[in-house]
Amino acid sequence: MTSDDADQALIEAALAGSVAAWEKLVRRYEGRIYNYGLRLTGNASDALDLMQEVFLGVYRNLHRFRGDARFSSWIFRIAHNKAVDMNRRNLLLRGHGFGGDEDPFAGIDADSALEPDWRLAEEQRNAQIQTLLARLPLEQRLTVELKIFQALTFEEIARLQEISENTAKTRFYTALRKLKSIMEESHVLP
Repeated sequence: MTSDDADQALIEAALAGSVAAWEKLVRRYEGRIYNYGLRLTGNASDALDLMQEVFLGVYRNLHRFRGDARFSSWIFRIAHNKAVDMNRRNLLLRGHGFGGDEDPFAGIDADSALEPDWRLAEEQRNAQIQTLLARLPLEQRLTVELKIFQALTFEEIARLQEISENTAKTRFYTALRKLKSIMEESHVLP
């Protein structure tokens, strides 16, 4: 059974009232949605808020999923829209003196018993990636996230962002050039 078939079976069962199927569907995507939010916002609290909004939106609209595209594409379309909305809200709040710099790992429960050196190195790499991605415009950051971290095709990204496939490619490759330039300026490259 393919991942798409498994998703479809879970969707049908959840729509029929199976709480277990809904929970399994959430578990299949919660890590990816959380990481998507973390990379876009650079803030664990905002990533959790985004994840909650996404799954609330999915729960309310699951009956509208037609199966024309993969479920993963559909859920990331919802995540994309929620992330854009969250970004707009945050910009408005900052413009009115609310919000500020927060520790991007605040709220992450670090379990020091599980390979602390590896966890520290992983957190440092993630922080560095977040810092680099934060320097890109939102549209490019979203495209990089969807292509690299979510492994979507340019066709899926174009559909998700309601742009042409060529625009998706242009955003992606422009973002990569900018990231390379930023990394060279920051002396991050070896």
